[in-house]
Amino acid sequence: MKYNLNDIAATQQKTSTLRALKKLLQLITEERKNLLLALAAILVNSGLNLLGPFIIGYTIDTYLVHKQFHGVLVWAGILLGMYLVAFVASYLQTRLMGGVGQRMLFKLRNTIFNKLQELPVAFFNQNKAGDLISRVNNDTDKINQFFSQSLMQFIGTIATMTGAGIFLLVINFRLGIATLLPGLLIFIFTKVSTPWIKKRNALSLQRTGGLSAEIQESLHNFKVIIAFNRRDYFRNRFEEANNQNYTTAIGAGIANNVFIPVYGFFASTAQLIVLTYGIYLISTGHFSIGLLVSYLSYATNFYNPLRQLAALWTNFQLAMSGWDRISYILNMESNLPVIPVAAVENTTAIMEFRNVSFGYDEEKEILHHINFTLEPGKTYALVGPTGGGKTTTASLIARLYDPVEGQVLLDNKDIRSYLPAELTHKIGFILQEPFLFTGTVRENILYSNEAYKNFTNEELEETINNAGLQSLLLIFEKGLDTPVSSGGESISLGQKQLIAFMRAVLRNPALLVLDEATANIDTITEQILQDILNKLPATTTRVIIAHRLNTIKNADEIFFVNAGEVIRAGSFDHAVNMLLHGERAS
Repeated sequence: MKYNLNDIAATQQKTSTLRALKKLLQLITEERKNLLLALAAILVNSGLNLLGPFIIGYTIDTYLVHKQFHGVLVWAGILLGMYLVAFVASYLQTRLMGGVGQRMLFKLRNTIFNKLQELPVAFFNQNKAGDLISRVNNDTDKINQFFSQSLMQFIGTIATMTGAGIFLLVINFRLGIATLLPGLLIFIFTKVSTPWIKKRNALSLQRTGGLSAEIQESLHNFKVIIAFNRRDYFRNRFEEANNQNYTTAIGAGIANNVFIPVYGFFASTAQLIVLTYGIYLISTGHFSIGLLVSYLSYATNFYNPLRQLAALWTNFQLAMSGWDRISYILNMESNLPVIPVAAVENTTAIMEFRNVSFGYDEEKEILHHINFTLEPGKTYALVGPTGGGKTTTASLIARLYDPVEGQVLLDNKDIRSYLPAELTHKIGFILQEPFLFTGTVRENILYSNEAYKNFTNEELEETINNAGLQSLLLIFEKGLDTPVSSGGESISLGQKQLIAFMRAVLRNPALLVLDEATANIDTITEQILQDILNKLPATTTRVIIAHRLNTIKNADEIFFVNAGEVIRAGSFDHAVNMLLHGERAS
């Protein structure tokens, strides 16, 4: 299944702007009351501002021309009151929409994060962490800016333009048609240029995500860069990503700002039409000075919002481009579904691989029709050359992936029929490179272990002692309270593996998989771990992947994994011989 977001973006058919906006509005359905209040406020603000030019024109023709200044002062006071009410309505709308935007941002980020929790390991293997971070942070912020700052302004400008257009046509229909004609040209220009602008913005956001991914990857591997004195490599990669981001940002900036001069030109043209035609009508006695002043104000009220609309439309296109990138994630489904339980033949095995084939992509198959069983309480070792398929086999055991063909059974049930919580309770998996979270040793040991969540340190230490893990805890200076920094950089790789070991053992899994779990610890500590493994319940099955021969020496059964095949290696000496000569199953 394809999970690469860039590939999906290149092949997936684009949704229409209206359809995307409808889906986006679903995120704020709970804010209906606040939206209606904000809408009412913006309509009051627009309506009062639209009455202003009419009152001004009326005052000029009725009172100012005849030098009746008392009437001028009265209507000036009325205008002041109207504009104060409009100011309060505008403030109320801004405050309401600011809250709506922030709550929507909170909900959207939670929605994306929860969706990421549902996606399989394959998704994270195919996409860079920096780009995902950019989608969660940068792209959602573009949407928030549109909702909190632009949406009601957008509605307000439409209301103002509509009202101004109506006044222009009512006051003088022919002059109104001539005044609104440049607006029609603006609409045609906007309609034609919008797809190009959206494409430019989408590419710019993609390059921004790529730049974030490059920075994240380079900083994560900075120790290697320093060790090999390849700062130039870091600089070159960053410069390339930065140049791509710069080029697309310039292109997006040009596209986003192209509206402003075009709209300005047509607005100036409309005002010139009003002045020319209006003065002609005054000279023929069909128009008054007050009406011309009102008309110029309404023309301004029609075209100035268009200029604002140009900036708002840019924000809207940015929001839609960000939504496209986010919706690719939200529309994804895991390729590891839970299926109904089906009846299978009863066996004594805790796990069985039946004719299993697997490949990370369609072009290359890693495992070819493999068959083997794991019996309860036994220790199994997977050996073989690098790249032979040992870790892939272990990943299938833990259901990090599903087979392309065949079936994996756990306790006589298809492994796909188990809920994730059931599966993690039955299977413990110690990765070759364990990941730790910022916090303490205690928090990392108890990660996703509800059984001991409310234990005090004393109770947890007693549990650790009962499990025979006390000697491992002593290795840490402050015991359970030893701090662990982001990614576990404050402790050694060997200590990380010890924490991962304790985390897995305390869950009491029925099947424990160790993928090179002792690769970075000394031989004395390794022997301690072996003693702990020997003290596990008699029903616990152990699967060990290791390159150290002494680690697998006491295994009940050894499997040789190479070239996509898994075969029984027989005796320990035979397994060593196969490992040294890289033999392949016949």
